[in-house]
Amino acid sequence: MKKLIVAAMTAILALSLAGCGSSSGAKSDVASIKKNGKLVVGITDFAPMDYKDDKGDWIGFDADLAKLVAKDLGVDVKFTEIDWDNKILELKNKSVDVIWNGMTLTDEVKTSMACTNAYCGNAQTVVLPAEKAAAITDASQLKDLNLAVESGSAGEDVAKENGLKYTALQSQADALMEVNAGTSDGAVIDLLMAGAMIGEGTDYPKLSHTLELSKEEYVVGCRQGSDLADFINDEFAKFEKDGTLQKVAEQYGVQDALITGGEASSSAS
Repeated sequence: MKKLIVAAMTAILALSLAGCGSSSGAKSDVASIKKNGKLVVGITDFAPMDYKDDKGDWIGFDADLAKLVAKDLGVDVKFTEIDWDNKILELKNKSVDVIWNGMTLTDEVKTSMACTNAYCGNAQTVVLPAEKAAAITDASQLKDLNLAVESGSAGEDVAKENGLKYTALQSQADALMEVNAGTSDGAVIDLLMAGAMIGEGTDYPKLSHTLELSKEEYVVGCRQGSDLADFINDEFAKFEKDGTLQKVAEQYGVQDALITGGEASSSAS
């Protein structure tokens, strides 16, 4: 009887070890994407990174780069609008293959995604009516204001860190509309978005940005253990070398924010 028990335990242990070994070899996301024939990109409406043109097609610095990567993968690209609060869950559930939307590298992102090298620098800036912006020179002056932020964004994080009063909305675009309508005193949004969306010649000519509350870097996020992050890093290196990265950046006015050379300490797995 003892021999039978030992034999059974040995068999169970062998099966257990075999299972662990097979699970350690993660399936290739790149291969799966090629097999499915499409790259599903999780985004929000966030000019100049991802936004719709007059025809309703997604364009922007991130959108155009994603299209180029999809082309090199030999697949179509599908853009899916997500709730930014749920971006990690969207990846884990495989609703999307990648989060590519001016995503700030945070500790949460580092520990929950496989990230590319940083490709753009950014900051969180305060947007106010132009006639009030010049008078704001210190974060302490924001304490009495009611600000709008995107839920789950770096803007919300920095508002919390500074003890500011805020309302969390679905998108940064919604936050700008709140300020423009006068229902919020100001907003905390990405500097790159502020540069593209407010001021003379834009839809919000009476808004201006003032203080920068944080400095940050943008990365592209893939599932943990995914080989897609390395593939995109290789694409970034190629686009930098052949001038594509600079050309697309200039098209959307983000060339001064580019991080090149792949030396930024932002890649994570």
